[in-house]
Amino acid sequence: MADLQAPVRVSPLIKVFFMVHFTKTDYPKKEAAFREIDAIHQAERATKLAAEKKLASDREMQELEAMAK
Repeated sequence: MADLQAPVRVSPLIKVFFMVHFTKTDYPKKEAAFREIDAIHQAERATKLAAEKKLASDREMQELEAMAK
């Protein structure tokens, strides 16, 4: 059986460069996923806000009509 050499000790600086590289390549994928989720939530918030504004406007109109009578 061949004699195995001890594993090479990798410099901490090189480890940091590898971690930064992998994080950097993964970031756009994660950011795109977050943006998709945010777009869905933003659409839901917009519809809810529009409904609340319409309800508040209708109440205000009823109050003004009641005051005019």
